[in-house]
Amino acid sequence: MAKASEQTHFGDRSVPLSDKQGLVDDVFHSVARRYDLMNDLMSGGLHRAWKDALVTAVNPPPKGRPGRLEKMSDKDFALLDLAGGTGDVAFRVVEAGGPGTRVTVCDINAEMLSVGAERAATRGHDGVVTFEQGNAEELAYPDRSFDCVTIAFGIRNLPRIERALAEAHRVLKIGGRFLCLEFSSVDVPGLAALYELYSFHVIPRVGEAVTGDREAYQYLVESIRKFPKPNAFAAMIEAAGFRRVSFKAMTGGVVALHSGWKL
Repeated sequence: MAKASEQTHFGDRSVPLSDKQGLVDDVFHSVARRYDLMNDLMSGGLHRAWKDALVTAVNPPPKGRPGRLEKMSDKDFALLDLAGGTGDVAFRVVEAGGPGTRVTVCDINAEMLSVGAERAATRGHDGVVTFEQGNAEELAYPDRSFDCVTIAFGIRNLPRIERALAEAHRVLKIGGRFLCLEFSSVDVPGLAALYELYSFHVIPRVGEAVTGDREAYQYLVESIRKFPKPNAFAAMIEAAGFRRVSFKAMTGGVVALHSGWKL
């Protein structure tokens, strides 16, 4: 339980730690139906390449591997995608993998999960992608349940990032990998100022036009600025027990793909 005096950030605002999750839930409830469309508009489609890099790092077992079974078995590849409610990453992984690839999407927001479940049915992914409501800071899964844990553009919204990292480590099998795709710190001279201008003056206006909620996207761009720098976040991953921790900056540092192994 959070102490009454504990504070955290919600964008540029300081709020009680106990209030942040509810505020974040309101944001994603508001934008769920147009969340993936906004990802395309905000990034100019670049989020697709970033997520492709994430899927490549996941490296699910390839299609057509001899001896694969349609039912779950010890040979199946089980991935947990945290805060992935609309299923975008999950669908990419199962489509890249063989018939033994299974993805569990765990998200705290029911509206995002509803969107994802509808899309899974439309794409024929029932049974291989499951959608479950849960808190990344208190996962309901047993120890050593998954071969890989991913989270894309979601970890900065969590009130207690260190708890979520510890939980990801707990539910991974020995030899499993944690992968986090998140906005980062632009490291190209001149691009940083341009990116800041675009983020704070264009994205909220586009968000208002497309979703009707300017404040939600104002929060989302503010949350990027509050997220730890890549080296600091890598240190947090290592403190959670992961080893061989690394990160790779993409698009001039706009995003970074962080990696850690449970060894």
